[in-house]
Amino acid sequence: MELLIAFGTDDGINLNNDHVGMAKYFHVYKFFEEEEEFVEKRENVKFKGNESMKHGDPDKAKATSSVLQGVGVLVGRRFGPNLPRLVKKFVCVIVRTDTLKNAIRIIHQNIGKIIAEKNKGEDRKLLILK
Repeated sequence: MELLIAFGTDDGINLNNDHVGMAKYFHVYKFFEEEEEFVEKRENVKFKGNESMKHGDPDKAKATSSVLQGVGVLVGRRFGPNLPRLVKKFVCVIVRTDTLKNAIRIIHQNIGKIIAEKNKGEDRKLLILK
């Protein structure tokens, strides 16, 4: 199975420190059985929009979702109050690490759990992985 997975990052090396929806960019990778391939860097439209929007604003969730079209999994260090909206569209994964490289390793180690959660559709739950 092949999955498009997005990681929230500000610098392309580390996962961003805030909620994943606050990342400047999303690095999108295509995951195969044993490997991954970098696909593209997508700019988070939140940074072009209204900065007065509060955490949990439904329009912020819509903006994040629009940038992530085609992606099945969203990975970050934290999720904010929009998690209930995002989890209906993506498998949302919290990874307990700082770097993109380590996050990719953790995703590979847990790809079976991620696919099982994806197959649940809108009934999926947040995954927390180490």
